[in-house]
Amino acid sequence: MNWRTIIYVVSLVGLTVAKGLPRSSRDVEGKTSIGQRFSQLHENNFKAIALIMFAQYVPGGTFGRATGMAEAVTALARKCAVAPRDSPDCLKPLDKIFFDTICQEENLPRIADCCAKEDPERNDCFLSLKNFSQGFIPPLERPDAEAACRNYSQQQPLIGYFIYEVSRKHPFLYAPTILSVALRYEEMMKNCCGSAEGPSQHLEECFRRQAPKVVKPVREDALRQEHTCGILKKFGERTLKALKLTQISQKFPKADFVTVLKLVMDVADMHKDCCRGDTLDCMRDREEILHYLCTNQHILSSKIQQCCEKPLLQRSECMVHVENDDKPADLSPHVREFIEDKGICERFAQEKDTHLARFLYEYSRRHPEFSAQMLLRIGKGYEDLLQECCRPGAPSGCRGRGEEELRKHIYETESVMRTSCDIYKEKGDYYFQNELLMSFTKKMPQLTSTELIKFTKEMTTIGSKCCQLGQDKLLPCAEENLDLVLGEICRRHLADPINPGVCRCCSSSYAFRRPCIGKLEIDESYVPLALTPGLFAFHGDLCTTEEEKLQHRKQEMLITLLKYKPQISPEQLGSVTAAFTAMRERCCGEANTEACFLKEGPELIKRSEKLLSA
Repeated sequence: MNWRTIIYVVSLVGLTVAKGLPRSSRDVEGKTSIGQRFSQLHENNFKAIALIMFAQYVPGGTFGRATGMAEAVTALARKCAVAPRDSPDCLKPLDKIFFDTICQEENLPRIADCCAKEDPERNDCFLSLKNFSQGFIPPLERPDAEAACRNYSQQQPLIGYFIYEVSRKHPFLYAPTILSVALRYEEMMKNCCGSAEGPSQHLEECFRRQAPKVVKPVREDALRQEHTCGILKKFGERTLKALKLTQISQKFPKADFVTVLKLVMDVADMHKDCCRGDTLDCMRDREEILHYLCTNQHILSSKIQQCCEKPLLQRSECMVHVENDDKPADLSPHVREFIEDKGICERFAQEKDTHLARFLYEYSRRHPEFSAQMLLRIGKGYEDLLQECCRPGAPSGCRGRGEEELRKHIYETESVMRTSCDIYKEKGDYYFQNELLMSFTKKMPQLTSTELIKFTKEMTTIGSKCCQLGQDKLLPCAEENLDLVLGEICRRHLADPINPGVCRCCSSSYAFRRPCIGKLEIDESYVPLALTPGLFAFHGDLCTTEEEKLQHRKQEMLITLLKYKPQISPEQLGSVTAAFTAMRERCCGEANTEACFLKEGPELIKRSEKLLSA
């Protein structure tokens, strides 16, 4: 059966993964054989997941080798489903069968060392290959329209190849996400490549319009997963559990504390498996959580029914984006008992983490208008308050100042977001991004122009998305999306250190990462660029009529100027910008623009240098 048919069957049958996937060879009890897995998953689901696994574990291989291995494992599974006792291989754990299949292949890159090991060391070795491959394979991009349609019309295994490419480029990406995106890819091919008579008109335009539906979910899901794994790796399981506690409490405010805590533990365990790269365990964990949510809707939320009615491939994504349930009508607005009760200090001393978790749960379910990161800061403030006020000799009324400090922090956070939105609404996308560029180039001059433009562009997109929302949705939208960008910056720092200030903010506290980076000023350790002949180059490309290209070019020059003179004042920057604009208008009006820039450019640099030295 070809790969196009497989995707159709996957979409119709769905993945019965909750019962159909093994925990791994670590689970001694309740192991299910490959034949049983095959019967539970059905052949096409089994084969598609096998392709994903081989592509993710051997990203340096080829499509032909990956499909060959997927076919081989599927053939064994088919045989074992019919006659489970005919071969000893039928009784092996499924992950061992996968790794044995890889190790039987010759000349696959980087696997010889892993294959020389015994399980479970072999499993860990293959997981390390996943980590190694990240960053060495370019990300998923929009396909070449003509070539893709040519292959599609010739019945090439295009969908299987798409699954393979996405899997090897994103070795930690959740398998059902990949299959779900493959369905969108198939739909795009049908829409853009037309019928058997030939491709539709305006092919490039069709691909340009529809490709974001394919590429965007992959990037967003991969970014979310990488972000969560970054938190787990840098700040540990306790921080991840606290984050999930706030998010789950906000999403399911009617659920009791014990139920929420159970979900927190399950979700944290799932992320540990997913972040290790255990594809099978990751899928099994996620499907078990979805099964629990959908069979316990009555105690969790009235809003998740629509998700539970969707095909399994779409259910997880729906749950991530589903809106918070309504708060219980009888929920009191305050949690003063956590300050005023006489036995607070005793409970804090006896069961510190449980007491803090209960506070976070109660506070989060009452405040869906706060971001998860802000709630974590409030939780940390409460912990610090008890540590200070519960010590022997603490003054009476010590705990009473907690509410005042809480109000102050809420006001400060809301003010920062409100001010940023006011600037965005006043200036618009381009000039708001320029404001961010000036701030972040001074904070992080070690970043390249491309990186600075990319990160500030993402922040500007957050402004356009969140600043139009009401006050009850502004903070969760703004800070939680900004947290993703700051996570990217911190992972960039981890790979190639930026500066001591960024190091402190990215390392000290997850909850306070955003305020910390916000308070960074000029990096005093940075050595400004020297004024060399090629530092500021003015050419005819400044006369382009394409506004987006011109804005990009001007932003590159702004970054260079700030790296050359980090201490530049707003007045100096305004004067230099005005002089540059005048020169550009003059030269772009000349017949020979290059000659004009060649003459006027050095003069502008001399005048600007004199101005900046004043």
